[in-house]
Amino acid sequence: MNPMFQLVHALLDRIETEQMESIRRAAHILATVIKNEGIIHVFGTGHSHMMALELFDRAGGLAPVNPILDSGLMLHESALTSTLLERLEGYAPIVLKRYSLKPQDCMIIISNSGRNPAPIEAAIEAKRLGLPVIALTSLQQSKTLSSRHSSGKHLCDFADVVLDNLGVPGDAALTVDGLPYRICPTSTIVGASILESVVYYTVVELLREGIDPPLLTSANLDTTLDPEEVFAKYRHRIRHL
Repeated sequence: MNPMFQLVHALLDRIETEQMESIRRAAHILATVIKNEGIIHVFGTGHSHMMALELFDRAGGLAPVNPILDSGLMLHESALTSTLLERLEGYAPIVLKRYSLKPQDCMIIISNSGRNPAPIEAAIEAKRLGLPVIALTSLQQSKTLSSRHSSGKHLCDFADVVLDNLGVPGDAALTVDGLPYRICPTSTIVGASILESVVYYTVVELLREGIDPPLLTSANLDTTLDPEEVFAKYRHRIRHL
């Protein structure tokens, strides 16, 4: 069997066995936000920002999702700058000032290591403003690696719900004979699976309560929902539409 497939299957099996309570708790937060006509904000730095894009404007996904996309914290302009800025205390609160954060909203924050100031301070700021925080992180990394934030704490310490991607320290997880370093990180494929599972249970909870979920469909189908209509009530709060 392909070792990468085998590893991912094993991780997803463990997540299904060990983390359904946390996934359902996260889904309940999202369902409550939608019922209160709030917004699901999603923050990640470096490769973790892909999880914000995974949930935003996604076929079969939820409409009221606002990705926090800051060029300085992403990789397309400068990977080295992104690394420096995610370690800079005081930067994340400045980024968040460009977005409309309200108590009826929630914040999903993705950080594999959970140790750098940007995701930690994003959580602190969201909590200060009254938003529940969902963290997608590796608890093994948080327990193994020291924090780079002056509080000495990790992202998981500020979260209302922690979703553990079960990643190993350094993220890369496979060994190859003759190579001193591991290859093939797991945080993206596992993280996306966890978040889409949260979306699934969010929709199930809303339907159970008789609420039509605000969903998007693929623009490449012959029959599709009009995204202009779906986004209409959220347009003033989603920055990147």
